[in-house]
Amino acid sequence: MIRIQAINQQDKMIINPPLEALKDMKWYWVDFIDPTDEEIGLLSSHFHFHPLAIEDCIHSLQRPKLEYYEDVNFLVFHSLNQETLEAEEIDVFIADNFIVSFHFEDLKEVNITWDFFSHPSKHHQFKPVEVTYKLMDKVVDSFFPLVEDLEDQLAAIEDTDRVKKADKNVMEKTFLVRRDLFKLRQIVIPTRDLVYRILESKRFILQEHKRAYFQDIHDHLIKLSHMIDSNRELTSDIRDNYISLNSYRMNNIMKTLTVITTIFMPLTFIAGIYGMNFNYMPELQWQGGYYAILTVMLLLGGGMFAWFYSKGWFDSE
Repeated sequence: MIRIQAINQQDKMIINPPLEALKDMKWYWVDFIDPTDEEIGLLSSHFHFHPLAIEDCIHSLQRPKLEYYEDVNFLVFHSLNQETLEAEEIDVFIADNFIVSFHFEDLKEVNITWDFFSHPSKHHQFKPVEVTYKLMDKVVDSFFPLVEDLEDQLAAIEDTDRVKKADKNVMEKTFLVRRDLFKLRQIVIPTRDLVYRILESKRFILQEHKRAYFQDIHDHLIKLSHMIDSNRELTSDIRDNYISLNSYRMNNIMKTLTVITTIFMPLTFIAGIYGMNFNYMPELQWQGGYYAILTVMLLLGGGMFAWFYSKGWFDSE
């Protein structure tokens, strides 16, 4: 599908004029939404864009970038699916008097921007740079709820008693959040570099008084990257705490088993001696020998237990 907004020489908004009429317009925005092969062909036959840029549009996903083709700037950046966190590519051709956007998904951020500039009071703002800024701003703003939701998930994991109990479900949830943070980082960092390149570019169509708007987007992306990195560090802390607690619990278990084994070693030794069944063992003929050996074993085991207890070997902390 193709939709068009155009402003004629009298500053009147025209919706979906014929493509042939665009050459007489003051400004126009053509938006390709999940285009057919025939519509994709218009990028070459009608707009005469560079074949490499058209190839980048067709073969997604490209890394966010800015390229220059004669009098047209070509931008690639991504929005994120709110449910799956999968990247959804947006390609933009921008020149002095037009902007052409291309994407295979029906994107909320593009629709919001489209509605914003289709309002009658926005006619005087309908320029390629303003549209590009507004579109990128909406895309970047959509990242914040995703990062904040992941922050809330980590806070819930950190506050739960399961961390203290070293519950394996904690690690599963933590690694799921870490995976989502990685997906976000793969989009936010390249987009931040893209906006920085726009700010530093001498060839991008950017009026000086509009630079502050793109600088604001860049600041938001820096904040997002810091939030993502902080949360990734938090997942590492939770992982390290889980491993430490698991090791601590295992050490306590091994210490308890070691104490029990140590207590029973001399008792097993005594039982082994008198279980050898030799014919000439004087103690076997004692009338009270059985009770004497049991008393010795009881005193020995009890004495060792008391000694270990006094040393704090049975303390859980």
